[in-house]
Amino acid sequence: MTQNRATEPAKKLPVPWWRTHGFILGLVGAVVLAFLFPEPGSRGGSLHADVLNNAGIALILFLQGLSLALEQVKRGAGNWRLHAIIQAFTFVIFPVVGLLFNFVGPLIWASEPEAIRNGFLYLCVLPSTISTSVVLTAVARGNTAGALFNAALSNIVGVIATPLLVQLLMNKTGAHGDFGPLLLKITLLTLLPFALGMILRRWLHAAVDRRKIWVTRISNAVILFIVYAAFCDSVQQRIWQQHGAALTVKVALLVASLFVVMSALVYAACRSFRLGREDLIAAYFCSVKKTLAMGVPLAVLIFGERADLPLILLPIMFYHPLQLFVNGLMANRWAKQAG
Repeated sequence: MTQNRATEPAKKLPVPWWRTHGFILGLVGAVVLAFLFPEPGSRGGSLHADVLNNAGIALILFLQGLSLALEQVKRGAGNWRLHAIIQAFTFVIFPVVGLLFNFVGPLIWASEPEAIRNGFLYLCVLPSTISTSVVLTAVARGNTAGALFNAALSNIVGVIATPLLVQLLMNKTGAHGDFGPLLLKITLLTLLPFALGMILRRWLHAAVDRRKIWVTRISNAVILFIVYAAFCDSVQQRIWQQHGAALTVKVALLVASLFVVMSALVYAACRSFRLGREDLIAAYFCSVKKTLAMGVPLAVLIFGERADLPLILLPIMFYHPLQLFVNGLMANRWAKQAG
């Protein structure tokens, strides 16, 4: 007896690779565009990048607050041992390792510019990601509620902790004047819109949850514009001609080394504290990941209008695709082990 074709489940078509890696391709495109057309996005250019950057930063944080489901965050709030491990790695151990790399780097490559060393330190004091940490934990069948709580907590804390750690470890912020006005500006452009988004979520959550893909697309578009504007200034100032293409290879190797070291440390710590399988997965993904979505806007606020800002951003721009690729493989491996 033949089955009616209309009742057969439709086969899912494979997702094109350019859609699953669209944001990384966008980053490459933004950099290429800056080298081809640097004038519009540079300081004093026709796009008025300084004004659009500030508005974009506030928009990103507003959308993050609007998308954060507090009812899900509360479910993972009671696991204090998991929270302690993740937050300690994010804001204590990672910065300490960053200081070691900052010391070792010049011994290996004496010509390494100071902005690159600042960039590695900046990468190490950034909070974790929210969306990808939670998604990968869910794929690997780990403690999703615990991952969401810690990823959200590190981003809220990171708005203040990251600039303070930059001030402490680098002994400068890249901005002129006292640190107080800078912290006030960061608060107004980040915490205020984030809090406003969380408040409005009470009434808008249904509409926002139905359109998550568009929230992500808008945030990514803003980040790509900020990256484009930052590279426009560096092209106009001829920063890249001073250092050559070999610099990017050196940075990529150091980033890969940093990722391997931190992955090994996180895994060893989780084993020594005898975390269960689900907590270990959440701790690993939240501890080794660093946010590009928060990192780019905060860098613009902390380091101001420095022409070498793209050099500071270079480590996190390499770290971002590396962590997505490796952690994606890890998540699939853990999912298969769970059966």
